[in-house]
Amino acid sequence: MAARTKTAKDRPAFRCTECGWQTAKWLGRCPECQAWGTVEEYGAPAVRTTAPGRVTTSALPIGQVDGRQATARSTGVPELDRVLGGGLVPGAVVLLAGEPGVGKSTLLLDVAAKSASDEHRTLYVTGEESASQVRLRADRIKAIDDHLYLAAETDLAAVLGHLDAVKPSLLILDSVQTVASPEIDGAPGGMAQVREVAGALIRASKERGMSTLLVGHVTKDGAIAGPRLLEHLVDVVLSFEGDRHARLRLVRGVKNRYGATDEVGCFELHDEGITGLADPSGLFLTRRDEPVPGTCLTVTLEGRRPLVAEVQALTVDSQIPSPRRTTSGLETSRVSMMLAVLEQRGRISALGKRDIYSATVGGVKLSEPAADLAIALALASAASDTPLPKNLVAIGEVGLAGEVRRVTGVQRRLAEAHRLGFTHALVPGDPGKIPPGMKVLEVADIGDALRVLPRSRRREAPRDEEERR
Repeated sequence: MAARTKTAKDRPAFRCTECGWQTAKWLGRCPECQAWGTVEEYGAPAVRTTAPGRVTTSALPIGQVDGRQATARSTGVPELDRVLGGGLVPGAVVLLAGEPGVGKSTLLLDVAAKSASDEHRTLYVTGEESASQVRLRADRIKAIDDHLYLAAETDLAAVLGHLDAVKPSLLILDSVQTVASPEIDGAPGGMAQVREVAGALIRASKERGMSTLLVGHVTKDGAIAGPRLLEHLVDVVLSFEGDRHARLRLVRGVKNRYGATDEVGCFELHDEGITGLADPSGLFLTRRDEPVPGTCLTVTLEGRRPLVAEVQALTVDSQIPSPRRTTSGLETSRVSMMLAVLEQRGRISALGKRDIYSATVGGVKLSEPAADLAIALALASAASDTPLPKNLVAIGEVGLAGEVRRVTGVQRRLAEAHRLGFTHALVPGDPGKIPPGMKVLEVADIGDALRVLPRSRRREAPRDEEERR
């Protein structure tokens, strides 16, 4: 008797619950989204043929499509408009994610009040706090408006009911992980619930031409919590960053269907609320009359915005066999690389057996290679106890061979430094157009850069143990 052929209905099928990737066999790790333990078995759908249906909207030549429906409307917060690409587009769904306590609810409550008007109502739905708690915050940051409606709901059906009653132009949901649908099994915040809630709100936004701002939680690694499908469904994904011990807050665009993703909005969080910073460089500098050893200034690019930041370093004699290496706002690996380059290429051996502390000012995080030259000069200045010349900025990437490499946006960086009153700069070769009145020194390697230290004091840095004795 011939063996029965195994049909597609009988064969097992597996699907990733994070991204929806399908396979015929089980895997411990999804090859598409690299998530562990998310591939689950499910019944393979029967093969169906979809017959052509009635067309709801006729296809038009692209030149005849009305683009005015996608015109952005300002949120009332210029720094947020910068990241969004001009404002909120009707029907757009924006996901704002950040760590707890970073200021997401404060920012969105301010946006809700400034966006509300006679023609555009705003509905703020909170699932994490009571309505009275939100009202107290609104009184503190002065976010009271007659056209701003507030509701505390955790049921998806109730949220959709509020949309029918208020008919808002802007919906703010804080947060998407706290709302659940009674028709879906699972606790709020689960994969199935987040997918259902986000899908329902996206459909409502597109049908009504309503802009929607969703607050999302993040994991301990900084990734957005919930299924990765959520980031694919929404139109814009924003990341709200900041150290809770510092005043600076940054809003970065991770995904944006209506604008660029290389813009950054700067905010300052204080007791009265949160305000945008059109010129945030002052937060990253220490104003002093005379230069101090171990400090160097650089210009970093946050998106397309140049910011002047200060790097500080301190070296002291170590009391333990293994010297300490402590960093704050800087990548430990890059600081270690600069120490190795200074010792081998710059002939500064006094750093190997000393405790070294390096940090930035104002809570800014410097991760781009353009800050390498400033880190190296700050370390060399601290080792020799010699201050760098006043009004000097250093820009450039330092390689392991000691060469100073070119970086992007040198002209924009120099223009920002000149605007803030800096008169001297160390840059790699061929910097392009130089601002008038600014003296720029092109350096080829770390040895050329170290020549800016005064020779009389630079010689005092011990080069080995014999000189130290």
